[in-house]
Amino acid sequence: MSLGETSVEKIILAEPRGFCAGVDRAVEAVRGALRSYGRPLYVRHQIVHNRFVLEALEREGAIFVESLDEVPEGQRVIFSAHGVAPSEWDRAKDRRLRVIDATCPLVTKVHDEVERYASEGRTVVLVGHAGHEEVKGTLGVAPGKVVLVGSVEEARTCEISDPSRCAAVTQTTLSVDDTREIMETLKDRFPAMLTPKTDDICYATQNRQNAVKELVSVSDAVLVVGSKQSSNANRLVEVARQRGARAFLVDSLADVETQMLAGVKALGLTASASSPEWLVEEIIGAFANRGAAVELMSVAKERVHFPLPMPAD
Repeated sequence: MSLGETSVEKIILAEPRGFCAGVDRAVEAVRGALRSYGRPLYVRHQIVHNRFVLEALEREGAIFVESLDEVPEGQRVIFSAHGVAPSEWDRAKDRRLRVIDATCPLVTKVHDEVERYASEGRTVVLVGHAGHEEVKGTLGVAPGKVVLVGSVEEARTCEISDPSRCAAVTQTTLSVDDTREIMETLKDRFPAMLTPKTDDICYATQNRQNAVKELVSVSDAVLVVGSKQSSNANRLVEVARQRGARAFLVDSLADVETQMLAGVKALGLTASASSPEWLVEEIIGAFANRGAAVELMSVAKERVHFPLPMPAD
């Protein structure tokens, strides 16, 4: 699109933003496998929720599928960062698929906790969004023993067979702020419930929300670069709007509309954990070419790195 004349005098760029360690690991796992093994390379589900990343990987040779039945027997397949239920591993074994597991280590940690709690005879309450790919996988770790709770209202009404033996875990891409009221409600109803440590929450989700809170205080409007399918991208917009900001979710520069910028002198800019940096740089460049200055606003330094998954046999 053509921005034309704008009133934007400066871009305030949030740090941290964009790819988290889990997403970076998953994307590099696909590229590394393509370099090592060539085509075809199948990926179960979208490796991350960003169409630009997916389109780039498809051009490089990745084939995204929603079911392992779409993968020819004996081929290599990558499990996405969101993780899968144990039944998918069984299915892969039945089809002699060579699996590369790109599940985010934070998701794996939650799966391990669910398995342990269930083996202890506890009912597990999973705080998360119904239908999210990560949630589907976590529910499948202990079928029939996990209760999904997605809101305070559901926390007030959910039933647990033995309140003295229960535990809670969360979808990793929810922040401490997202889960606080739900957890408090659950603890009020079930005092014996074991609750998760804060390190079960994705550090990247919390850091990016904290950065948005700071952006709101110094910006006239906030742009969040991210896809509509991304829960953490949508949540960044919600966090900004809850604090009274004008906030907009944009896939790329092409989605930036002139009415978003009306009267805006200081424009806050951030990106979801599944958005590549080049999309942010494209927006910065467009405004910089029109004379806008760029300021960096840092709330945390991220030094987390996850090693690449082991290659398939």
